[in-house]
Amino acid sequence: MSASPVPTAVAPGAPPAERLPVSLPELAEKKRLGEPLVMITAYDYPSAQVAEAAGVDLVLVGDSGAMTVLGYPSTVPVSVEEMLMLCAATRRGLRTPLLVADLPFGSYEASNEQAIATAQRFIKEGGAEAVKLEGGGAMAERARALVQAGIPVMGHVGLTPQTATQLGGYRAQGRTGARAADVARDALALQEAGCFAIVFEAIPAAVAHDLMERMEIPVIGIGAGAATDGQVLVFHDLLGIREGVGARFVKRYADLQAEMVAGVRAFAEDVRTHRYPAPDHTYSIDPDELLRFRDLMS
Repeated sequence: MSASPVPTAVAPGAPPAERLPVSLPELAEKKRLGEPLVMITAYDYPSAQVAEAAGVDLVLVGDSGAMTVLGYPSTVPVSVEEMLMLCAATRRGLRTPLLVADLPFGSYEASNEQAIATAQRFIKEGGAEAVKLEGGGAMAERARALVQAGIPVMGHVGLTPQTATQLGGYRAQGRTGARAADVARDALALQEAGCFAIVFEAIPAAVAHDLMERMEIPVIGIGAGAATDGQVLVFHDLLGIREGVGARFVKRYADLQAEMVAGVRAFAEDVRTHRYPAPDHTYSIDPDELLRFRDLMS
């Protein structure tokens, strides 16, 4: 048996070693070690660059981009082509985090064949490394088919925005014993189907805590309490790039929309009062060349 290599000391002030791309086995190991997982959404090159620089573990190209980026009233109208565009742009800004793409509503529910064909497009055209689908029940069958086709799948239970109307709107799920049991059955079915991870959204913290005892794969929470293996928030929610305060589970870490509005308003004021552009913002020309230009134009 060969000796283990001796770690090389890092000099004080030296830049940190470049992170390796996050892998599925690494996520499972983090769960085993109790190391919290961090996931955020991203929808384009700039938000992906922010996620990369911040050192998150996973990036989700969520169908929430339908509302935050494309201006739809819900996640339902967004098309596969629109999601592929967002996914490909995000891919170009990432090196390290694992990239997961939401399968949009209507692109995977009809059959296993439809689900596989859609997911393959996100892997091949969008550059995703995994896909996410919502719900249990028949969706566990879809997840199993995708996994058997070699496509890593993240599940999603609790509040599933694509079917929020059926659930009574955007509200917490699992708040009765029977509904909590439904959420648990969905999660366990997705785990059995081979999902590498599951999102718990908007379920009581106590329900998530009890269910975690039976979860063998990483669980990412959003409004599901602190017992899960990690947390996810929507990029525009956590940075305040939106109106309103958002859902109960949102913690706002910045108020960038107000700063952006203030910046654009200041620009508009400078333009209208002739303070911009100032001489510092213009290009010069040699006086002789200016005379030559004027002669040529006369």
